[in-house]
Amino acid sequence: MHNLIAFLAKYNHWFVFVLLEVVSFVLLFQYNSYQGSVWFSSANAVSGKMLEWSSDVESFFSLAKVNEELTYRNAYLEHQVASLSKQLEEAAGDSSILYQDQLRTLQEYKLIPAKVVSNELNKRNNLITINKGSLDGVRCDMGVVSGNGIVGIVYMVSRHYSVVIPVLNSSSNISCSIQNRNYFGYLCWEGGSSAYAYLDDVPRHAQFKIYDKVVTSGYSSVFPKGILVGTIMRVFNSSDGLSYRLLVKLSTDFGKLRDVCVIDDALMKERIEIMREAQDSLGIKEKDRNTVGKKDTTQNISVNG
Repeated sequence: MHNLIAFLAKYNHWFVFVLLEVVSFVLLFQYNSYQGSVWFSSANAVSGKMLEWSSDVESFFSLAKVNEELTYRNAYLEHQVASLSKQLEEAAGDSSILYQDQLRTLQEYKLIPAKVVSNELNKRNNLITINKGSLDGVRCDMGVVSGNGIVGIVYMVSRHYSVVIPVLNSSSNISCSIQNRNYFGYLCWEGGSSAYAYLDDVPRHAQFKIYDKVVTSGYSSVFPKGILVGTIMRVFNSSDGLSYRLLVKLSTDFGKLRDVCVIDDALMKERIEIMREAQDSLGIKEKDRNTVGKKDTTQNISVNG
């Protein structure tokens, strides 16, 4: 307390000076119209600039949320365009069917936005980790897409995170078709560039062109029909010469992948369960045949994307 009193006593003339300056400025701007208008204009300019800076900072930090919402909308609209295009072909202009299809799409699928927290590119069996888990409604075997196209399939799920097997994984095997041509094959990746994959088992009689689009076929229990996969760049013969192998430039840039959506298909779980029941049933029947010495002729059935 003694030091504070000594400080005030030592510099009291400065405090008096500052107080008088403040009083003089108040009297100057309050009772002189010209000076008052200058002060008002200057104060408005300064405050406006400060508000502009504050708005820019706030906008910058909200970009992540905006990007997430755009990814959600892009994935939703991508599927809507494919569905509506198909309905246009089938309905020949019947808008009531388009409306019914849109309602079915809204009821059947829900998109769960997520962010990529870990992404591998330089391995043969790459994995992606996203920040949504079972608490957010994510389950194993759900499809994952970005705003530009297909990403992969959910492999493991914890409460808050999920691991995704992307297209860039040697075990990925996703059923795809050539858009508007109904010929299908299986998308696989054999390492190398993250921008390209192969579509195998395309029939020799298939008719298509370079730069045709490749989309999901809808034959799997994971992805709906019509989600963009990529573009055909080159055509090769298969190793046995019985089919074509197509080099596909992937529409998803995995090197820049940040925001994705998990497809919550209400009917997917039912389809996977009935497929697994069929597997179990065939396995039991095969076991019974083996006990009586019959040869194993049952084809192995697997659930792929």
